[in-house]
Amino acid sequence: MSSRREASTPPTIPGYSHVGLLGMGGFADVFLYEQHMPRRSVAVKVLLAGSLSDAVRERFRLEADLMARLSHHPSIVTIHHADVAADGRPYLVMEHCSRPGLGERYRNERMAVAEVLRMGVRLASAVETAHRAGVLHRDIKPANVLITDFGWPALTDFGIAATTGWSTGSAVGMSIPWAPPELLGETPHGDERSDVYSLAATVYSLLARRSPFEVPGGGNSSADLIARIERSPLAPTGRADVPASLHAVLERAMDKDPARRHPSALAFARALQQVEAELMLPLTALDLAEERVELPDEDTRPAADGEAAQATRLRPVRSVSAAVSPTAAQEQEALRVAAGTEPADPADAHEDDVPEAWQRDAAALPTAPEAGGRRSWGRVVAGSVAGLVVVAAVATGAVLAFSDDDPTAVRPTPTSEAPAARQPAVRAVPSPTELAGTLSADGTAVFSWANPDPADGDRYLWGVVLPGTSTDLDVVDEPTVTVPVGAPDDDVCIEVSIVRADGRMSTAPAVGCAEP
Repeated sequence: MSSRREASTPPTIPGYSHVGLLGMGGFADVFLYEQHMPRRSVAVKVLLAGSLSDAVRERFRLEADLMARLSHHPSIVTIHHADVAADGRPYLVMEHCSRPGLGERYRNERMAVAEVLRMGVRLASAVETAHRAGVLHRDIKPANVLITDFGWPALTDFGIAATTGWSTGSAVGMSIPWAPPELLGETPHGDERSDVYSLAATVYSLLARRSPFEVPGGGNSSADLIARIERSPLAPTGRADVPASLHAVLERAMDKDPARRHPSALAFARALQQVEAELMLPLTALDLAEERVELPDEDTRPAADGEAAQATRLRPVRSVSAAVSPTAAQEQEALRVAAGTEPADPADAHEDDVPEAWQRDAAALPTAPEAGGRRSWGRVVAGSVAGLVVVAAVATGAVLAFSDDDPTAVRPTPTSEAPAARQPAVRAVPSPTELAGTLSADGTAVFSWANPDPADGDRYLWGVVLPGTSTDLDVVDEPTVTVPVGAPDDDVCIEVSIVRADGRMSTAPAVGCAEP
């Protein structure tokens, strides 16, 4: 919000009552109104009287049209109405998102990695939906992501959007800190991969609490930022809980060369899903319109060339021996899929069952080689094109698989050999126990705790808990830390999680306070 001018006067709009000011921008102000019928709170974006040139009016009309076409998506702000007020100012009536938006949150709050990944997948689904409709956003940044009343991110401000056929022209209005290099030159040009860059830069900002090429305490003028965006490598976020795999995904999405980025927002979303799987987090579903497809009979299925039309193939439900309890069978099946082990019947893992379009987009998912040079096909996928996850009551009935689009990649071959032995179930990482702290005379508090299930490579993520603020975390190798204390009677509390060598963490941290 700008403080260089006063807010404009809210227009009189029939059927609405003005409530207050929500925000101010360079070309428009946003007000809170109450709609009379149906009765609800809405946000009304009103053009400034001094910005009513033909070009700005056309841009405003285009924004209304584009958002109306896209606002059925759960992560794009809904447009209810657009019109011109009696004083001649155009306005948009939009969904009111009452929670603090990402523009406010990313600098003031330490957002958990799990929440950032979830936000990233949902926003990528919104951007993919826009691209499929032929629309480039061109100004994705934290300030243009609102949060709905139900906690979902909602992309807004398509004011400088363009069609996907756009290649050169003006990029006036874009935000430099999140803009890709190709939009910063004398002749800006871009495509879907430019939005992928800005989306990844936004995800980076949520983790680092700063824009990607901003230097804390350094020179951060527009010229400084442009020089770093064009030439400097992407610095780490500085957070110990951000896995290397997530940084690698952001690094690829923000490559200086668009050709080396993820080819689509969908591919970027799937890469984020893979990080969720590696961290043993629930996979965020992809919110994409379902594509209706015809699944031919097995004996009349077309050759591989026709597979691109298939969005999802479902396997029949497997029966489970009465000697195995249904609960145990479900847990083992689900854990095997999440951990990336082979299906129970290797003959079911046919390469032909992976649609060609998925294989093309799956270049965003670097698949780790297994022993013997084979690749894991059950690694990640929850959330098909429709965001569908099918779980049988007794055993998993569908396994969706990805493949790299590298033509030289070694892919699994159907075999009649007996299936490999079941892998042991992956257990959840427990919380530390016996967490306790003691205040010392030297003005410190010494905390220690126990690891109830130690494993090779275990480390500990800890931080001081301060009411009303996010916790800054750090990693230690030993189950003890020493914390400075401001005053002898100050309460000092910390939280601690166990971190496995594979990146998995305690499902919930232990919290304890020091006592005299």
